[in-house]
Amino acid sequence: MRVNVTLACTESGHRNYITTKNKRNNTERIELKKYCPSCKTHTVHRETK
Repeated sequence: MRVNVTLACTESGHRNYITTKNKRNNTERIELKKYCPSCKTHTVHRETK
């Protein structure tokens, strides 16, 4: 029941990462703090559609 999700930077909007999540355990959108190459810093990345 794992699905691929795309993570986008909240500051620049660039879609930098692809990861998987378990839809059964995590029904809401995930937020992870990842490195953004365009911002050149660690920012919060949110799941996009």
